[in-house]
Amino acid sequence: MTGELKDGAEEDFPHSPFIRKQGNIYKPNNQNMDNESVNEKAMEDVHTKEIDLVNRDPKRINDDVVKVDFEDIIAEPAGTYSFDGVWKASFTTFTVTKYWCYRLLTALVGIPLALIWGIFFAILSFVHIWAVVPCIKSYLIETHCISRVFSICVHTFFDPLFEAMGKCFSSIRIRLSKEV
Repeated sequence: MTGELKDGAEEDFPHSPFIRKQGNIYKPNNQNMDNESVNEKAMEDVHTKEIDLVNRDPKRINDDVVKVDFEDIIAEPAGTYSFDGVWKASFTTFTVTKYWCYRLLTALVGIPLALIWGIFFAILSFVHIWAVVPCIKSYLIETHCISRVFSICVHTFFDPLFEAMGKCFSSIRIRLSKEV
């Protein structure tokens, strides 16, 4: 890309942003970059993400684990019923206690645990990206030569041996007979 100097000469910018014909690589839906499109939401932080306050488990990771209702815990079989008022009061007590106890625990412990889990997954990501994957790639590169040599040795020495053994043992016939 080139830029014009004040006297009309052009200057080369080696590190200018690459713009595709169909739009900027950072905004692929925009056909061209003008000052208005840069100013609108261009300065928005890339680490912020809008969260859904209604559906808080969009990937359904806790559907079968912690989805516990009153009917899942307390059930009266036919013929062994308590008073209707006791049943309704028990249902209300269970539901309200579970709801408010969960809210209180998340208010007290949720943010510190979010901090701890954020640090844990940051460390886990760092170790995976900067240590585990490079070690695995290095191991695969280093063992590629050994695996090729081993494969050649197996095909050279063992394939003919086992082929010969297979031909020798293929002529063996076993007959079972039952004597009375």
